[in-house]
Amino acid sequence: MKRFKVIHQTIYEYSTPVELQVHTLRLRPREDHDQHIESSQLNINPHASLRWHRDAESNSVAIATFSEPTDRLVIESTTTVQKYDVLPHDFLISDFAVSFPFEYAQEDRITLMPYLRNESTGNNPEVDNWINRVYLQRQSIQTFELLLLLNQQIYKYIQYVKRDDEGVQSSSITLTTNKGSCRDLASLFIDVVRHLGFAARFVSGYVHTDSSGDLPETTHAWAEVFIPGAGWKGFDPTHGCLVGARHIAVAVSRLPELVPPVSGAFWGAPGSFLKVNVWTTDVS
Repeated sequence: MKRFKVIHQTIYEYSTPVELQVHTLRLRPREDHDQHIESSQLNINPHASLRWHRDAESNSVAIATFSEPTDRLVIESTTTVQKYDVLPHDFLISDFAVSFPFEYAQEDRITLMPYLRNESTGNNPEVDNWINRVYLQRQSIQTFELLLLLNQQIYKYIQYVKRDDEGVQSSSITLTTNKGSCRDLASLFIDVVRHLGFAARFVSGYVHTDSSGDLPETTHAWAEVFIPGAGWKGFDPTHGCLVGARHIAVAVSRLPELVPPVSGAFWGAPGSFLKVNVWTTDVS
């Protein structure tokens, strides 16, 4: 078991005092058999009243309501997380899905339908051509081997860049420019595997690296694929690896744009500055 302390700080500065509208916060990590929250604290200045709920994909969501004008908003989440998935390769795949291609069982397919639909690409020649170059139309390959291959190819040939712009760029742009943020690389991986018939979803969260804790970092993003027998398995094309104990999932969604860590609006003069800092520390 590994333990990590995560501090996620979001700072908005406004040109003049503004009235803050309702803000939606997705900052509390997910909890399941391999990820437990040991402690969690959310500090907001100016003060906000919070109402919590779980959304349609079981993400913890806080709705923040403010009562006073301000020219500065600070939202700081501090969480200690216990991680148990220290052996990400230790899983079984149902016999019928060991080799690709395969068909999901009908009862699973109904549930997985939103994650099978490739809404962002449609008929995308760039994605088609990239798959044909990587997969080489091989008639038979093990399912897990294929997913690792696709993950590694994105890692090797698409340059990671820090991109502060909001949203996710299209897979066509990522493939044309051969570069993208972690969100862009995860979105490309999702588009590719959905094109091949896999159910996949976007994950936002954090990752602890050897340099984590020294300097402020940013949030991270990766993808999960539903593999019969193994369930949702995470693939991180930014680092070219399987998702394991160093990855801390906060929110999942069929579309990347549905799970920003902080979203909201304000009334007042235009002009604002945003700064996000993330520190992850191994406290095992």
